Amino acid sequence: MNTHRTPRRLVGRAATAAALATALGLGAVHTATAAAPTTAPLTGRPVGLDGGWHRDGLHLTAAENKKVDGFVARARRAERTISPEVRAAARISHAELVGFDQRLKSPDSLKRKVATRLRETPGQTVDAALRTINDAVRFTLQWPAGTYSQGVHTAAGLLSTWGNDSTRWTNTWHRPAGYKAVNSVWRAPRSGQLFEVQFHTPESKAAQLETHKLYEEQRLPGTPPARVRELQEQQNAIFAAVPVPPGAERLTAPARRLPSPDPARRLPAPAHAPVG
Repeated sequence: MNTHRTPRRLVGRAATAAALATALGLGAVHTATAAAPTTAPLTGRPVGLDGGWHRDGLHLTAAENKKVDGFVARARRAERTISPEVRAAARISHAELVGFDQRLKSPDSLKRKVATRLRETPGQTVDAALRTINDAVRFTLQWPAGTYSQGVHTAAGLLSTWGNDSTRWTNTWHRPAGYKAVNSVWRAPRSGQLFEVQFHTPESKAAQLETHKLYEEQRLPGTPPARVRELQEQQNAIFAAVPVPPGAERLTAPARRLPSPDPARRLPAPAHAPVG
């Protein structure tokens, strides 16, 4: 596959996605820096005099902090071409696009996540930690239970058709307890940016919001085991009340896309001109 990314190709992809959104009546798609509530400086807060990042006992060195800032900047640029496609997929599949203004994870949240992973995995580099983050750009699509399965199938198929590669697909509708939804991760074809798309019903999204604080407490390193079990039981009870949409437990990811061959490689090599 030809991975040479010229400005003309990148602009062309952005223009195509924007034109598609406009044609579908979606209107102008705001850029990440203008529309999303992530106007805080890329350095996050608070920043120490040494150029590092420090908060709640977590820290990043100046060099680590700079790398996360670069990661955030790249995600913001990539979002500008990802969002029009997700909006178009939502429109075509008759989904509600929930929390669109929160599509970019804040720099501070990303730094907390990286710093936590570095502390939990001694010896891990900041680059390795950043490679595990797939929700710096994230979206939620939602349908009523009666149209959910067809909606997910349509939206995921469109994202795949438009060149996004499905790298992770977690369907928990079949599980007897716990979280209910389909969480998917995609890789944008030009930028290579990973982005998350959660597929919900109104009931499963409400349950996710209701259990969020319980989940956050459960995952804290200092939470006692007995409390962890209690919190999980509370979450299980909430998600147990969520109706399973017809066919939802059988939803699978679109087939992985094969790299498109470089057309230039299919051309015969030019014959050598005779010497003399």
